Amino acid sequence: MERWELLSRLSRLEEQLEEMQNQWRALIAEMKELVAENQQLHLENRHLREYVEQARMAAEAENQEAAAKTPGRAGRRGPVSEGYDNLARLYYQGFHICNVHYGSVRTDANEDCLFCLTFLNKASYGASGRKGMKNAGAKEL
Repeated sequence: MERWELLSRLSRLEEQLEEMQNQWRALIAEMKELVAENQQLHLENRHLREYVEQARMAAEAENQEAAAKTPGRAGRRGPVSEGYDNLARLYYQGFHICNVHYGSVRTDANEDCLFCLTFLNKASYGASGRKGMKNAGAKEL
């Protein structure tokens, strides 16, 4: 091997090393950005969890105050209608609430699920009282 050939190979190797070093620096910079973003998201997530917990506690306190003010059966109907509202909201957000596909995303939010609608229909009758309404959901459909 001649000297020029050896020098040429060393020069190419040096260029490759410099390129690798530049890539390494770029990767480190990108990793620093990702770590900073991750820390920011963890902090935001913690704040949101605290906010949701405070809102839940405030809602529970309101429900307890409302239940204490309303005597008898009227106090028991509140959570049932609240649960019904939550299920209806989930259904209209595009999730199944029926026992067949519970929790899965409806493939087409524009198409209704007969099982979910039947469940919502029964739940709405259940909130208003079940006496004498045994087959009311089937009659309406």
